[in-house]
Amino acid sequence: MNGITSPYAEHANHFPTKWAIRTADQKINYLEWYELVRKTANWFDCLGQGNKKVGIYMPNGISFLQIFVGASTAGWTAVPMDLKWKEVELQKRLALSEPSVLITTKDFYPKINVLYPNALIWEDCLEEINQGPISLSVKELGNAPFYMGFTSGSTGEPKAFVRSHNSWIESFRCTRAELDLNENDHVIIPGSLIHSHFLYGAISLLFLGGTVYILEKFMPSQTLSWIHRYPISVIYMVPTMVEAMLKETATIREFMKIISSGAKWEKDSKRRLQEMFLNLSVYELYGSSELSFVSVLNDEQNKQRPESVGKPCFNVDIQIRKANQELARPFEIGKIYVKSRMAFIGYLNANHQEIESIVDVNGWMTVHDLGYLDEEGYLYISGRENNLILYGGINIFPEEIEAVLSTHPYVELVAVVGISDPYWGHVTTAVIKGDATKMELKRFCKTKLASYKVPRKWFFIEDMPLTASGKIARAQIKQMIEKKVISL
Repeated sequence: MNGITSPYAEHANHFPTKWAIRTADQKINYLEWYELVRKTANWFDCLGQGNKKVGIYMPNGISFLQIFVGASTAGWTAVPMDLKWKEVELQKRLALSEPSVLITTKDFYPKINVLYPNALIWEDCLEEINQGPISLSVKELGNAPFYMGFTSGSTGEPKAFVRSHNSWIESFRCTRAELDLNENDHVIIPGSLIHSHFLYGAISLLFLGGTVYILEKFMPSQTLSWIHRYPISVIYMVPTMVEAMLKETATIREFMKIISSGAKWEKDSKRRLQEMFLNLSVYELYGSSELSFVSVLNDEQNKQRPESVGKPCFNVDIQIRKANQELARPFEIGKIYVKSRMAFIGYLNANHQEIESIVDVNGWMTVHDLGYLDEEGYLYISGRENNLILYGGINIFPEEIEAVLSTHPYVELVAVVGISDPYWGHVTTAVIKGDATKMELKRFCKTKLASYKVPRKWFFIEDMPLTASGKIARAQIKQMIEKKVISL
């Protein structure tokens, strides 16, 4: 068996009593984890359900991971569902993924059973699993799908992406080689396992044989408390979490490695974090749910090229292509194309339930990010093609404006979007969470940006809508402006 759980038998044999996973009220060692995963896989084998997709509507914890890896070991595809989704969001994702089984807890059963009749209650399933056998038939899983997640296009409608065992196993190699993680590491996962960055962080370390610490939900104070309490060496974060951590009063002297992904991490935020973590090593990843890792910026590279997202990972090739598909020269902006064995299988076709690949005939693919390479091969991200604002025939990258506004001391969160305008095509619009005024922000922008890049419209908001992964929900913000849910 060459799946994502294939090393568990070796871990159970070499260090059976070593903790595999710890939560606030549970812990499980590698022998117990190995046996539990096998029992869970056997239980899935006995279900014999049609398309072998299981929806997981569960809070963070050992049980979530048990279902995920147990289903994967049995040759099923796990489909995590976000507890924060509204009813209409759940309906769309259930209709798209069509899981043959959906598992939830007693607490969430009343909510989910309205949308998915005959959902299974986890507490009942666990009793059956614990009574089952440990022995397991071996399956060849390499190219088989095991994980379905959701991402949103420019319209905000969900798209389902599908990953194979081999794509993550190749990514595990990258984790060991580029991030220098191994069986000696203790990794804390403070974010929701619905987000592939945090789910991958947990599953990859279990593959490597380290110890994983799972928070039920992100709380900066609890994260810092666990760092003091346990021998944690690595934290998986996204930039919005870093900003929340920086509001806490703490000094961390122990060596710590922070792995960030999901959005460009601004250099001022890194600087302030290094004042809190006195012995800090930072790794910034650029990638996507579809592509996995593309490039990594480590500490040394960050000193040389802080504005970049690093160099391509050792098992990744990158091309920058112009609109006519010719290769761009150094510093020339174009669309980023990637060739990698870590990439996903494809998107699920909602009409025919087939998986559609986006790989071209030569093995290249793109998620439509724009950027450039410098003369030494460092990658820089300019923005997303779908986010590009066309203002009177001029291309404006909202990410550049956000990077400037985010450095203002009274701005907590910022989103810049293009709103349709009959004369200009689109006008640059800033949505701000914070205490700064419109006039001081305009003056601030004029000192750092060309005049045509300064936002023409400004909205101030108490709660910034975010996706499950902690990113700004741009499509939702545009809808709120267009429907006048927020006003000037």
